[in-house]
Amino acid sequence: MKRRVVYLGADHAGFKVKEKLKKYLDSLGIFYEDLGGEGKEEDDYPDYAFKVAEKVSRNRNSKGILICGPGTGMVIAANKIRGIRAAVGYDDYSAKMAREHNDANILCLRGRNFSDKDNLKIVRIWLNSRFSNAKKHNRRLRKIGRYER
Repeated sequence: MKRRVVYLGADHAGFKVKEKLKKYLDSLGIFYEDLGGEGKEEDDYPDYAFKVAEKVSRNRNSKGILICGPGTGMVIAANKIRGIRAAVGYDDYSAKMAREHNDANILCLRGRNFSDKDNLKIVRIWLNSRFSNAKKHNRRLRKIGRYER
């Protein structure tokens, strides 16, 4: 069995949030792997979304967190990878429902025009929420899986 890990990735707009998130995960004792970027203008969101999503798709025990300006680019790119269910976490409710109803395995965050405090709270809620395993949610996820194949 592969080790449970949270893979991190950010473009230039999400770099500072990623660095704060690493300190937060360290404080919680959560193992993570930083897959980049480095805060450079040429750090493009698809590159990091694909890296993180590929890792998560190969390790079912893992999760991913991606950060770009609005979070939207990362969620679009990550969801191109089979088996990925990425969601933008923009408030407490969206973070909780992404896990409970959609079994989201990647959380995408805003790197701009959003407080670090709110981002870290969203991460905490998302990490602590579990898939409900309700019949209707399983049925919907099976439909997505069949379509992906």
